[in-house]
Amino acid sequence: MKTNKQSKENESMKNVTLKVEGMSCGHCVNSIEGALKTIGASGKVDLSGGTVAVAYDESQLTITAIKEAIEEQGYDVV
Repeated sequence: MKTNKQSKENESMKNVTLKVEGMSCGHCVNSIEGALKTIGASGKVDLSGGTVAVAYDESQLTITAIKEAIEEQGYDVV
């Protein structure tokens, strides 16, 4: 049974896929996924597709903060 708090948390969860340039190896994956985890988001890097699928709570984070976290690691969000 879901509580009201759980329902509200689910309502504020968002998923976005970002195109990211400059990723080429396992270190890139760890760097980006670690940076996202640090700010409270979760990410799944697709090296072959050049994308990062991000799940985050929009009541806690903005898409701008997510992009900045990735760019601070040396990658370009396009």
